[in-house]
Amino acid sequence: MKSLNYVQIQFAIDDPQRADEIVEALLTEQLIACGQRTGPMVSRYWWKGSLEQTEEWLVLLKTRAELSSRVTEAVVNHHPYETPEVITLAIIDGSAPYLEWIRNSTTPPST
Repeated sequence: MKSLNYVQIQFAIDDPQRADEIVEALLTEQLIACGQRTGPMVSRYWWKGSLEQTEEWLVLLKTRAELSSRVTEAVVNHHPYETPEVITLAIIDGSAPYLEWIRNSTTPPST
């Protein structure tokens, strides 16, 4: 089982309840195997010419690479920011049972 078939998608958000709602929706649709919310953290960034600071939570999502576009689209569609950070990182290695769990958790049963 090749590790490059799996990814971690992350996004930052200023509302932990909204973060949990996004994760719940993705889990319900079996687009992700799990979602983890960590924080709060302080984000400092440039936005429309001004230096900004916001308290945010970082959400980490585990899924199959072939689902990454659908996951990214769903996060962006449910995210309150005008330009949300949503990035995908390749999982280049991992324990075989964990990667198999990701695959099984994101593969709906045959009907």
